[in-house]
Amino acid sequence: MSTEAILKRMIRTATLLLALAALPLTATAGEWTHWRGPSQNGAADEQGLPSTWSSEGENLIWRADFAGRSTPVVFDGRVCATGRVGEGIDRQEVAACWDAETGDKLWEHRWTVFLTSVPFTRVSWGDPAGDAETGYLFVQAVNGEAYAFDRDGNIAWSWRLYEDLGRFSGYGGRTNSPIVDENRVIFHSISSMWGPHIAGGDRYIAFDKRTGEVLWLTNRNAPPAKDLNTYATPVVTVVNGERQLITGGADGWIRALNARTGEDIWKFHLSQRGLNSSPVVDGSTVYVSHSEENVDVGLMGRIVAIDATGRGDVTKSHEKWRVNEITAGYASPVLHGGVLYVPDNSANIIAYEAATGKELWHHNYGTVGKGSPVYADGKLYVTEVNGNVVIIEPGKEGAKTLDDEHLQMPDKTRYAEIYGSVAVGYGRLYFTTEEGIYCLGDPAKPFTKKVDASPATPDTKPTADAKPATLLVVPGVAVADAGQKLDFRVDLFDDLGRPLGSSEKAQWSLEGLPGKISDSGVVTFDTAAVKGTQVGVVRAKLGDLEAVSHLRIGGPLPWMEDFSDVAIDEAPAAWLGIGKGATVVELDGEPVLRQPKAARGAPRATMLIGPAAMHGYTIQGDLRGGKEGRRYTDVGLVNSGYTVELQGAHQRIKIGSWSSENRMAVQQDFAWDMDVWYTLKVRVDIEGEGDAAKAVIRAKAWKRGDDEPTDWTITAEDPHPIRHGSPGLYTFAPVDSYFDNIRVTASHS
Repeated sequence: MSTEAILKRMIRTATLLLALAALPLTATAGEWTHWRGPSQNGAADEQGLPSTWSSEGENLIWRADFAGRSTPVVFDGRVCATGRVGEGIDRQEVAACWDAETGDKLWEHRWTVFLTSVPFTRVSWGDPAGDAETGYLFVQAVNGEAYAFDRDGNIAWSWRLYEDLGRFSGYGGRTNSPIVDENRVIFHSISSMWGPHIAGGDRYIAFDKRTGEVLWLTNRNAPPAKDLNTYATPVVTVVNGERQLITGGADGWIRALNARTGEDIWKFHLSQRGLNSSPVVDGSTVYVSHSEENVDVGLMGRIVAIDATGRGDVTKSHEKWRVNEITAGYASPVLHGGVLYVPDNSANIIAYEAATGKELWHHNYGTVGKGSPVYADGKLYVTEVNGNVVIIEPGKEGAKTLDDEHLQMPDKTRYAEIYGSVAVGYGRLYFTTEEGIYCLGDPAKPFTKKVDASPATPDTKPTADAKPATLLVVPGVAVADAGQKLDFRVDLFDDLGRPLGSSEKAQWSLEGLPGKISDSGVVTFDTAAVKGTQVGVVRAKLGDLEAVSHLRIGGPLPWMEDFSDVAIDEAPAAWLGIGKGATVVELDGEPVLRQPKAARGAPRATMLIGPAAMHGYTIQGDLRGGKEGRRYTDVGLVNSGYTVELQGAHQRIKIGSWSSENRMAVQQDFAWDMDVWYTLKVRVDIEGEGDAAKAVIRAKAWKRGDDEPTDWTITAEDPHPIRHGSPGLYTFAPVDSYFDNIRVTASHS
């Protein structure tokens, strides 16, 4: 082992030992780093909060122009939120931070939305998460970009969850919110990857919060029921010494995972469809609600209390109590003082005795309940979709509304929508709406940035004689260029998932990819032997324990895929998005890729054939559409986030990036025949520098076998360029469509 490698290992081991000696997840009193607050139950210990307010000035400390759906986070003296910004071609998603005391904007970062059908009005549905230790702000965008922003708004690290890890992006726009736990930031998505992760399902991905390395990835292949849009956010607790990540999924199950290793602990089947409300936990009891059809009786909605001490499927064994026929499926409950406050879909709060499920009282606060209520200073602060901010005083036998403020859009034509919740921090209240971000509080009270760290999730350390029971290869997933070296390590955990440090004694192997791995876990690839995109694993063994890391590696250009090396009824192993049934078939005596017509649901499919970091390339392929009655296919190619499609029913060619918004779209007539092969070629260039840079997207199409046209058929420009992205294939397939002879070449060779 080289001196450099030994030094790296020593640093890693020392870092892990320091982490063991440190306190676990801590909450800073007066801050709100997670959308359900420091205790993850929607409650805060703040006092002296307003009982009334007015948008005209009463107890209004500051307001800033902003349009968002998210709940803000309050930490490090800042309040941060995600939202939408711009009009027409300038429509983008945005993250921003303000000075929590004054409302002065500290920074904002805008990014272009692409490869999604989420409409502009539903952008930024997911809530950000803050980390007081690093100062980082974590965000999952609607199209699957995962960002870690530093204190100054610079990108510390990022991932393209869609293009590199197969995240689905549905029309609904519901986006999961990340959470920070110890050294991890955990993202949730519904995805279809490669290898053992090919089946579409709920997956949780834990990243190192400082570096973005994948620490673990769940391998759950259960189909996601009928929902590809859910947004339940996990909570973390410790039960019997085991750190549990508890959350609801798109398949209707509540699951507990080991927060440090991603391993399954227990599961509870609650609903026939996906779950959106998040659980709250008190000790070893988990409370959760939903509004879909129940799994055992034909009733809609339920609240359950679950004993979290079980293992495996605890549906029939660990239910403590239930309440049927309450449709509480969007907002999440609040737990305080032995009372569970449950908001239903019709904006009623029902109070229950947490120990028994006995109903205490019922109080209406509006018509549409989406934002989750917050308990603080003896009051419930709750938002309602129709611009309503309500302050409620709960009692033992009932509740009364103290204040009810309706916010309108600037033109006074309608109420300003509110989907997020109130965040409590530094003795003030913060929330976002469609028309602004607000800070409420007593203007006579001085602003105090409290720092009173205390363990929010008490934990135990491993004993001195603890034995390894689980090992993880880190990074657990790697997506890279074949020219990169990848450095892996093994982390060890005891039977409760408590960290034991790293090991130098693992036996390493590289499988499925040309290259070699050293005794210290460093992988180098045989670059020339990597053809197109290939997948494989790094495997580590230590005694009877074994773990793998999943690799997706892009080889040097040019690439050529004519499907002659892919078995009939199979698909290229390294391509993402083939979960909608794309396979190789024989057509006219030649192997081609067929995207079959959609059996149900949206017929749109995108297959991504390389890493998202690619740029400066040209993609070309042969495409063939079809027609059945009045139904026509659209077929196209993807280059760096831009889609060029031949539209069958409209007989035109179109360049776009965001299917539900014609932000920069250009289209023109183009007559083409169904059941005939055409060749399409797409190139993207970034021209100019800095803020003056733009993307120029050029495409040409011609009947296969004819001479390639000299001129481009269509050209578009984007002043907000997408600078890199995966090459891919696109179909809108109510009828079968086909692809062949896919080529990816360097644009400037």
